[in-house]
Amino acid sequence: MIEVRHLYKSFEEKEVLKDISTLFEKGKTNLIIGRSGSGKTVLMKNLIGLIRPSSGEIRYDNRNLTAMSKKELNALRREMGMLFQGSALFDSMTVLENVMFPLTMFTRDSWKDREKRAKFCLERVNLTDADRLYPGEISGGMMKRVAIARAIAMNPAYLFCDEPNSGLDPKTSLLIDDLIHDITKEYNITTIINTHDMNSVMNIGEKIVFISEGRKVWEGTKEKIVTSTDRELNDFVFASDLFKKVKEVESFINEEG
Repeated sequence: MIEVRHLYKSFEEKEVLKDISTLFEKGKTNLIIGRSGSGKTVLMKNLIGLIRPSSGEIRYDNRNLTAMSKKELNALRREMGMLFQGSALFDSMTVLENVMFPLTMFTRDSWKDREKRAKFCLERVNLTDADRLYPGEISGGMMKRVAIARAIAMNPAYLFCDEPNSGLDPKTSLLIDDLIHDITKEYNITTIINTHDMNSVMNIGEKIVFISEGRKVWEGTKEKIVTSTDRELNDFVFASDLFKKVKEVESFINEEG
């Protein structure tokens, strides 16, 4: 569980985050959504300790990240898994070596144990036959799955995903969504996903936080997002014709019921 309490962040005189408080629950897919420039990326960077908030608290199961020393923060980061927007695989390493990388960096396990763990993670994302290939030899969807395998290699308590479906076709995006959701449930991870993909929101959005101009405007579930009366949220969510039709159908069902 990660709790955010009255978080503010300014860069010089520009206030980017304004009094954000929310709770990201364990064992759930927690999504942060918002337009470009809304502050969601800055919020994510604060959550993982890349930048420090101007004021407020970020608590990891009652441990205050904002009060941690560099040593304590480094220890906490070993409990985090990161899935980057562009996968961020090392081109010169094989798929197996990429997944082994955090184990090599942060553990004293033997090479055999590291290999065993990496192969287990690759098996979990259905890539058992790709371990000797290089990133340039696999598809974008496979690269994302390798990145997920690497992100869970250290058996993290917290998983952060930055635009995990960026550059993927709709079918592959759904597969990645389902994989992240299943892993979250299976290992009881606190998963936080930064996304603008409304398909992801409606597919796996168990807890959704909508950020606009640095403020938390709305939070709820994917079921509640369809019936929300918040105008700013509706303008964002139902910008496409598809989701406008979803809203119309929902309104019709409610009227008939």
